Amino acid sequence: MLKTYKSSCKQNITPVSLDQYVPKVELKEYLKINDTIYEVDSRAENGMTFSRLLNYKYSDSLKKMDPDHLVALVTEVIPNYSCLVFCPTKKNCENVAEMICKSLSKEYLKHKEKEKQEVIMNLKKVSGGNLCRVLKRTIPFGVAYHHSGLTSDERKLLEEAYSTGVLCLFTCTSTLAAGVNLPARRVILRAPYVAKEFLKRNQYKQMIGRAGRAGIDSVGESILILQEKDKKQVLELISKPLENCYSHLVQEFTKGIQTLFLSLIGLKIATNLDDIYHFMSGTFFGVQQKVLLKEKSLWEITMESLRYLTEKGLLQKDTMYGSEEEFQNNFRITKLGRASFKGTIDLAYCDILYRDLKKGLEGLMLESFLHLIYLTTPYDMASQCDPDWMIYFRQFNQLSPAEQNVAALVGVSENYIGKKASGQAIRKKVDKNIVNRLYLSFILYTLLKETNVWSVSEKFNMPRGYIQSLLSAAAAFSSCVLHFCEELEEFWVYRALLGELTKKLTYCVKAELIPLMEVTGVLEGRARQLYNAGYKSLTHLANANPEVLIRTIDHLSRRQAKQIVSSAKMLLHEKAEALQEEVEELLRLPSDFPGIVASSEKA
Repeated sequence: MLKTYKSSCKQNITPVSLDQYVPKVELKEYLKINDTIYEVDSRAENGMTFSRLLNYKYSDSLKKMDPDHLVALVTEVIPNYSCLVFCPTKKNCENVAEMICKSLSKEYLKHKEKEKQEVIMNLKKVSGGNLCRVLKRTIPFGVAYHHSGLTSDERKLLEEAYSTGVLCLFTCTSTLAAGVNLPARRVILRAPYVAKEFLKRNQYKQMIGRAGRAGIDSVGESILILQEKDKKQVLELISKPLENCYSHLVQEFTKGIQTLFLSLIGLKIATNLDDIYHFMSGTFFGVQQKVLLKEKSLWEITMESLRYLTEKGLLQKDTMYGSEEEFQNNFRITKLGRASFKGTIDLAYCDILYRDLKKGLEGLMLESFLHLIYLTTPYDMASQCDPDWMIYFRQFNQLSPAEQNVAALVGVSENYIGKKASGQAIRKKVDKNIVNRLYLSFILYTLLKETNVWSVSEKFNMPRGYIQSLLSAAAAFSSCVLHFCEELEEFWVYRALLGELTKKLTYCVKAELIPLMEVTGVLEGRARQLYNAGYKSLTHLANANPEVLIRTIDHLSRRQAKQIVSSAKMLLHEKAEALQEEVEELLRLPSDFPGIVASSEKA
């Protein structure tokens, strides 16, 4: 009976196409040269056909400001439809946003005026009363820039405002195309470049793919602005196939194949040479190996990587003999290897981290967090850092004598910083990575003291988005270093200290707000509101009345109030259970207690 039912079901099932549910949106591609717009047409002889001339009255002053006719292109769609303008650099994003707003009529200010004022108010709220001067001028027109210089809170608010139609135009970098799903009626590419590099086909397709909103628009448009000098390259760009996809397993040497091997052996998925080679054969790189590395076989690459890990002290090789002629190379992870594996430390830096932590034990400065912050400042961010030497020297002189001694311990003298600040020649060589890393640790140390991204951004003359990214990376790396130290007995002294530092870096707020921010849904602004209202601990929140919270805390909904109280109760219960287990463990009689041993022997 069951078999008959199954067969009848199979006969009645008809394949369902997703196209029935997801409406197709036609994408029209255009190129703009001077004031002429051409449509991309693969059937045409040179890949494009004439579409139209731009019909927009430009004054002489506007022509100078907007030689690419961006204002003409965006005003054809905004404010009723959305538009994205991709720019080559972050600075260009801000400049273009301001330039467009200077040219827009005051009528644009009236479109969703109340909602735009609310966006500005919310931006101030998440930034401690601060607001970017560019956004202050552009948001009233429904325009904003979007790049990595924004903080995550700013990005989230601007993206929500764009998605709901409050903002109708983003000037953005290429990173938006790869990440956030923010479609538009029209996408404009300001130039066929990303920074100074000419566009690749996959980058171009990714950007223009933002055009057309399924379920909202029936058509999407992309317009690539180009100069005559780039015409030949652009015509090749729009006609050539997408670039091939290749494995980066070997190109990203320490993050790729070697980290993979350490994980395989650490998790005991594959511990002998034959099994590791067999695993490699099934990877994407294994399939492409003959194309990517013709001069080496997959066996040689496997052997080289294992040799490197062994020489670095992360793996140990054991030779297991079977019969007289057969033997097998088995690998096991060393203590350093396990620490690197558990801490997910980039293998390029694991031995440097070990040396730094070892050296740190010789003179660990505990008067402040500066020394620990230096030890947990991400190595990979040091290479991207370009210190402002006058700021460096000024910040150094504001440190206490004990904190200045940290710089001397890591190998950066006051004399060196002073000479760099005054532009003098320096004969003595100092490791650039150490110098840069110390500068980043100054930024993080200042941030922990002031807990304000905006003021630190101003003090060090760096984008607030970069400061926040540095903080997030440092919090993550601090956690990694903590797990690294937990696997190595010699670094026991670091464990409690790193646990406290990780928490401080994660929340980066005044110490009294940290317990409140452990509650789900409570961020810095809300934690400060609660603290000022008298809710200063987890116990206070767990025993709070949601109705009283609504009346006491501004902009707090009933659902949010109930969630905060419920989450606080659960967290308090979990902490109480953990403490109870600890008490029971302390009171429990040890199994090796002399009396117990004696009585068991008599029995």
